[in-house]
Amino acid sequence: MSITPESVEQLLNSEDFGDRLRAVNQLRQLEPAIAYNLIQSAIGDKNIRVRYAAVSQMSTLGTQNRSNALDVLLDSLRNDPEPDVKAAAADALGALKLTEALEDLEQLYNNTSEWLIQLSIVAALGEMGDPKAFPILEKALNSEHELIQTMAIGALGELGDKRALPLLLPYVSNADWQVRYRVAQALVRLGGEQAEAALKILAKDEVEQVALEAKGA
Repeated sequence: MSITPESVEQLLNSEDFGDRLRAVNQLRQLEPAIAYNLIQSAIGDKNIRVRYAAVSQMSTLGTQNRSNALDVLLDSLRNDPEPDVKAAAADALGALKLTEALEDLEQLYNNTSEWLIQLSIVAALGEMGDPKAFPILEKALNSEHELIQTMAIGALGELGDKRALPLLLPYVSNADWQVRYRVAQALVRLGGEQAEAALKILAKDEVEQVALEAKGA
């Protein structure tokens, strides 16, 4: 049976959440403009798995209507009761580089205790590349969660703000090689004399991946 807008819409209206979840996945096979219109009902679905799948797809479908996508994703970010869906909304906002959401992302980072949401927000801020995100990324660098710290290192590199250099240099000697690897990536992006001096140290790192990343600069 071929997948059509009509068949997908029928599944989206099913009482079976499995049908609705399948419909969200089938939207990838439709024209993006049609899929964007159909996915709106799934974003408000009563089932968390359906909502999560739908909001996640907005990272690509949102290009069809960026202003509406901003409103839809902010609504999920602010009002959805599930942390996974909020995190997916943050991911999508970052992928679409909707910098208008920066204030909401910062507010949620400060007010949530869910590390998964914070992690997604830090990643989103890095993708957006807006210098106004620097203070929240600086705060994330001091998180008690190592994954958030590591993500913040990468995000600061993506931001390209030279103010990050003195914050990142102490991590050159971090015990975790994955942190050192992220630092090397960030320093390559930031550039400058201080970054180059640190990269020379990392180029001699005992872990090959770190040394190769630093030498590549």
